[in-house]
Amino acid sequence: MKESISTKNLTALPKSNELKKICQSIAMLDAILEPDWEFRYYSFNSKWDETNQMASMRDGSGDHYFILFKPNGVIIKGFAHESVMGIYAVERGHPWSGVLNNVPSEFNDFLTEPAFSTEETSFCIWFKSSENNWTIGDVRFPKGKDPDGSASLLYILDGNPNAYIAWAEEYYDRNLQPKFVEAIYQHKLLTDKLVMGLNPNLSINDLQEDIIEIGYPFEG
Repeated sequence: MKESISTKNLTALPKSNELKKICQSIAMLDAILEPDWEFRYYSFNSKWDETNQMASMRDGSGDHYFILFKPNGVIIKGFAHESVMGIYAVERGHPWSGVLNNVPSEFNDFLTEPAFSTEETSFCIWFKSSENNWTIGDVRFPKGKDPDGSASLLYILDGNPNAYIAWAEEYYDRNLQPKFVEAIYQHKLLTDKLVMGLNPNLSINDLQEDIIEIGYPFEG
């Protein structure tokens, strides 16, 4: 059985370009399934600023992650509020020792960005393009299977459409046809047929703002 992505299993985390496509795919799927942004889990902003792009997850109950895609790398900051290290961060007002240690200077803007709530951090992972691998700080983890909650938040990023289908069918309480979800994961051109295969109450015209923000390819 394939081991889930976590800070203890960084080899399962896709490299930067593949990860970005996965983030765009699940954000596009959420936009199609839930027209109201406030009730979506997954988002992607392809125009976060002049050079960077940003993916995020918010579950509405306190858990979240932010992924900043920069020209020279990627950084992920996550917060699982019920994890051992998440509870510590809430109680102490700062992350567990080592979590933010050794973060490269290239990502300083990420750590100081108020929107990312750095004090609410249970795990942090980064990828420098020059080194081509995922890294974490010098962390001594407390006991437990998933002490920082990274496995519970990052599993969706493994690139397997079935992971999204299982989650979305429960969250949105509807059945999804795998072929349409798989098409979005493959970044196939978004068409009315594809949109309506996932949500018959929506057309591609209803999604123009979301499509542009996410940066997903579409038929226009």
